[in-house]
Amino acid sequence: MNDDSPRGTGLRGVSRRRFITGTGSVLGSAALAGQLGPAHAATPAAAAVIEPGARVPALVIGTGYGGSVAALRLAQAGVDVHMVEMGMAWDTPGSDGKIFANTTSPDYRSYWLRTRTKQPLSNFLGFPIDRDVPRYTGILDAEEMGGIIVYQGRGVGGGSLVNGGMAVTPKRENFAAVLPSVDAGPMYSVYYPRANAGLGVGTVDPTWFETADCYQYARVGRKHAERSGFPFVFVPDVYDWDYMEQEAAGTVPKSALAGEILYGNNYGKKSLQKTYLARAKATGRVSVSPLHKVTSVAPAAGGGYTVVIDQLNTTGGTTATKTVTADRVFFAAGSVGTSKLLVRLKATGALPGLNSEVGKGWGDNGNVMCGRANHLWDPTGALQSSIPCSGIDNWAAGGAFAEVAPLPTGIETYASFYLSITKNPHRAQFSYNAGTGGVDLNWQTAWKQPSIDMAKTIFDKINAKEGTIYRTDLFGTYKIWGDHLTYHPLGGAVLNKATDNYGRLHGHPGLYVIDGALIPGNTSVNPFVTITALAERNIEAIVAADL
Repeated sequence: MNDDSPRGTGLRGVSRRRFITGTGSVLGSAALAGQLGPAHAATPAAAAVIEPGARVPALVIGTGYGGSVAALRLAQAGVDVHMVEMGMAWDTPGSDGKIFANTTSPDYRSYWLRTRTKQPLSNFLGFPIDRDVPRYTGILDAEEMGGIIVYQGRGVGGGSLVNGGMAVTPKRENFAAVLPSVDAGPMYSVYYPRANAGLGVGTVDPTWFETADCYQYARVGRKHAERSGFPFVFVPDVYDWDYMEQEAAGTVPKSALAGEILYGNNYGKKSLQKTYLARAKATGRVSVSPLHKVTSVAPAAGGGYTVVIDQLNTTGGTTATKTVTADRVFFAAGSVGTSKLLVRLKATGALPGLNSEVGKGWGDNGNVMCGRANHLWDPTGALQSSIPCSGIDNWAAGGAFAEVAPLPTGIETYASFYLSITKNPHRAQFSYNAGTGGVDLNWQTAWKQPSIDMAKTIFDKINAKEGTIYRTDLFGTYKIWGDHLTYHPLGGAVLNKATDNYGRLHGHPGLYVIDGALIPGNTSVNPFVTITALAERNIEAIVAADL
C-alpha cells in the first residue's frame, strides 16, 4: 500500500572513528581506564527532571534523531514536550577538562554499564586491546544479543554522540526498497532537504582534501577503488569542515584530528545537542530528563497514558520510580530500545492492542567490517581524521556500499579499513522471554555471510588488482571479517505494519513510533538522514491531523 494521506485519530487536541580504540595500550601507553574512575566523574548538570504525578501533553522516549525531530516540531506547533533519556546529559567536563573520553584511552565515560570495554576492533598486531573500566553510565552501549553486538549511543543526543556523522541520502532509485510504503517524491523534494538542513550537513572541500595529511588514507582508498573500476564518492557529514581545516592548521583544539569519535567528539561534530535539540530547547516548550528510563506505558483511566519511569544514578541503580501521565507518547528509544519496550508491553498486557507485527523486521543494515594490508609504497598516514568523508559504491552490481573508514592509531599502519553496508536479506524478530522478563533477539551470526559475500565483490577485486591481502589481526586471531556487530540497527516496529503509514501504533490511539524502528532493516547507506527525514514527514502529518 502506498498511502501518503495523513489520517487523524479523532483524539482531542493537546496543549572513527578511532576504531583502533586502545592501540595506546598496545603501544605501551598508560592504561588510563585504571586511573580514572567514578570518583573523578563530574556530577551531571542539573536538569528540569520530570516530577512524580506530572501530566504532560507529549512525552518523547529518547533524544536521538527521531525524538529530537518530534520534540522540535511539536514545540513549534505549541505543544509542551518532555523528553526522557536513559543516558546522561553529557554537558559537564570530567577531571581531564573534556566532556568526552579520547578514543584511544577509554575510561569510565566510555561504556554503558560495563566493567570491561567491548571495542569494535578487539585486537591489533596480535594483541587483545579491551581493558577493565569502572561501571558507569557511559556513552557507548555495546549490547550483546542474539548473536550480534549492537552499538548504540547513550545520552542526550542518542546515536549522534558516537557515530561518524556520515550523512548520506540514499539514491532515489534505491528508495523503494528502503521504505516501500512511502512516496519518494515528497521525501526527495521536501523531507530529505529539510533533514539535511536541520542536521547541518556539509561536504569536505575537494581541493583541501587533495592535500590534507589527515585524508591520505582516503586518497589511497580512492586510488585502489578506481584502479579496480569502482565508483568513489565523497560522502556528506555533519562535522564542521571549517573547524577541521583549522585543526589541521593548528589554530584550534584538535578533535577529529585527535581521533575523537567512538566515545564522543569534544569540538567539531554537529551532534543533535548543537542542532535539533538546541532549537527545540530554544522554543521554551521542551524539557529533558536525563538518566530516566521508561519501564511501562499503559492506558490511563482518565485518558492518555500512564508512564512509569525509573530515575538512575551513574552506576545504573534506580534512585526513584515515578509515575506520570502523558496525553501522547512518542517512542524514540532507537530501533532496539523501542522494539524491546513495545514487545514487552504487548506481552505483559500493558498495551494489549498492539498488533503481531511489533518486534518483527529487524535488520543490521548489512554491516560488516574488514581491513586490507597495503604495500609499503602505499602508506595511509599516521595522522588520520576520525571523520570519514568517502565511500566505494558497488550497490547496484554487488550489493555493497563501503565507507572508507579511518584507522587513526597515531602510527603508520599501511592498512586500509572499511565499514560496508550490504543488501543482507535476513531479518530478525524480538520476542518476550517470560523466564527472564527480558526481550530476546533471534539474530544468528551465520546470517552475516551474505554481507561478507557482497563486501568481497569489492575487496577481493581490489586485493587481486593491488596484490594485497586482508588483515587478520583486527577482530580476533586469524579472523578477516568483523561480522559480529552493527552500528546501524533498524526495524522492529516497521512502518505501515506495526504502525500506520505515519508511525501511529495500531490499537492504541495517541502512541507513535518516530525512530529507526520504523525502517525495515536496511537503508543502503548510513541511516540517520533517512531516520531524520522520515521523522520530519511523519510528525508533519501527525501535527496536521492529530493536533
